[in-house]
Amino acid sequence: MAVLQTTRLTLRPCRPDDRDDFIALERDPEVMRFLNGGHAVDRARADPSATFLMPEGTEPHVWTARRTTGGAFVGWFCLWPEGEALAELGYRLRREDWGQGLASEGALALVGWGFEHGGYDRIVATTMAVNRGSRRVMEKVGMRYTRTDHIDYPDPIAGSEQGDVWYEMTRGEWRGR
Repeated sequence: MAVLQTTRLTLRPCRPDDRDDFIALERDPEVMRFLNGGHAVDRARADPSATFLMPEGTEPHVWTARRTTGGAFVGWFCLWPEGEALAELGYRLRREDWGQGLASEGALALVGWGFEHGGYDRIVATTMAVNRGSRRVMEKVGMRYTRTDHIDYPDPIAGSEQGDVWYEMTRGEWRGR
């Protein structure tokens, strides 16, 4: 994995010393709202079958995002392999860094890396239909909406009745944009 540089962010492979920052994200109810209904994650009691990623700092497909100037922690991004030529984009940012275009900036860098150097032919991303902020990031990156899935979750959270939306982009679409 490469270190990726954008105008305002440095994305580097995560390390164990990032773990405390990752945990702080999971303790913010607003950050977790569309993942588990806004409950702070207690890692000692975390469900091992949780459907969302809880990085430890050792994952090979997670990049830690820090501000290029000053090095302040912003969040993390991942490009998780789902097959030989398919990866899923994910991201989680501190609430203080929302609304500044940083999620789009980091996601754009990672998607570009995935197509140009990661060997992926297709990159997908998913979120709850009601998560307008995350959907906007996917659209800014150039991903297109492909479907909405309706899943019966054992413990549904507010908005889950509207489904999970899927976005995707192919390498050809990336190059032709």
